[in-house]
Amino acid sequence: MPRRSPFKHHRFPRDIILCAVRWYLRYPLSYQDVVDLLAERGITIDRSTVYRWVQKFGP
Repeated sequence: MPRRSPFKHHRFPRDIILCAVRWYLRYPLSYQDVVDLLAERGITIDRSTVYRWVQKFGP
């Protein structure tokens, strides 16, 4: 039986979620810093969403 993707039913693509989580965990950034970096790339998101992604997809 194939495994379900943990990214299913999310509004944003897998690559954006992983990029945001990677930036937060790899560099000394706040959630707002990650939101600002994504906004520079045309992606509007709330910092609580980044927080939830880090809690779900982080280590």
